[in-house]
Amino acid sequence: MSTAEEVTINPDGSTTFDDAGSAAGSGSADASSGGGSDNDGASSSSSSGGNGYPEEDASSSSSSFFDNDGIVPPRSRGGVDPALYLALAVLAFALLFAYLRLRRRRKNAEVDDFFSNLDGDKFDLRLPPAVDEYYEVKSKCEDEGWEPGQSPSPGGPGQQQQPSAHHRMLAQALMKRCIADIPIVSHIQRESAGMNKLYAQSMCSVKQWKSYQAAEAMVSAEVEEVRAEADEIEPGWSNVVWRQAMQYHNMLKQKEEQAKAQQMAQARAIEEKKKAEEEKAAADKARYDEIKARVDAEKARIANAERVAAELLRQEERERESKRAFSNKGGGAGIKKGFLG
Repeated sequence: MSTAEEVTINPDGSTTFDDAGSAAGSGSADASSGGGSDNDGASSSSSSGGNGYPEEDASSSSSSFFDNDGIVPPRSRGGVDPALYLALAVLAFALLFAYLRLRRRRKNAEVDDFFSNLDGDKFDLRLPPAVDEYYEVKSKCEDEGWEPGQSPSPGGPGQQQQPSAHHRMLAQALMKRCIADIPIVSHIQRESAGMNKLYAQSMCSVKQWKSYQAAEAMVSAEVEEVRAEADEIEPGWSNVVWRQAMQYHNMLKQKEEQAKAQQMAQARAIEEKKKAEEEKAAADKARYDEIKARVDAEKARIANAERVAAELLRQEERERESKRAFSNKGGGAGIKKGFLG
């Protein structure tokens, strides 16, 4: 026969089951013992939790948070998630990678700036104005009837062919252009071996190498174009045009150096002459000052001597007057004494 059970919820959260049938049929004497058994059941129920699982007592549970010294922190329910450490490691690696990449880029930029500042506008070359002047002369000659490849006018029997006015104008303009190109051609020839070596050893910046390549391509195109124009003016001239231009360039350079040396010599002579004149003027002034000092000293000596002589004369005059006065006083006293005696 089933009996009804009464469930009691204790203040500590535990539950107690009471048997209603056994409580109604028992006496007052049994009630006390029953109550004791109930209490035992309650305590056992509270310890078992009503479900067969042990539960902590409220007093023991509450006392576990305190000790004689103070509050004890509760027990940890679990460790830190390892994914958090992984995320922090990935973030640190990303920041380090970005920093190293930025530093390397900045270092490369500093190296490029260093080479750019070191060389400056070393390969910032421009064709000389003589190039445009040549094409202007060529256009003018073509307008007047000259054609590329036209041979010079034939001369008399046993004479060489005489160049026409157009041939002379074009030849002079092309030679002027060629001579003006010599400095940039020589510059590229001097720098070619060094730049190739630097690029092979990765000792020049990409910007500098590209600038050199552009300048070299421009100069090479100019050299070939001059040769083509030389063949149009006179067939076969392209084989010697640059050699002739180099010879003329060296001659002009020597003349320029001689003129510069002559100017420097003239300037040095003028400076030496000016310096000699200044030294002579300084010597004359020093001599004049010396003579003037002597004259002034002699004048001062004479003036001092005259002043001393005048002072002596005045002193002698005072002495004479003093003696005269004394003698006058002495003569009167003698007469008076004799008169009284």
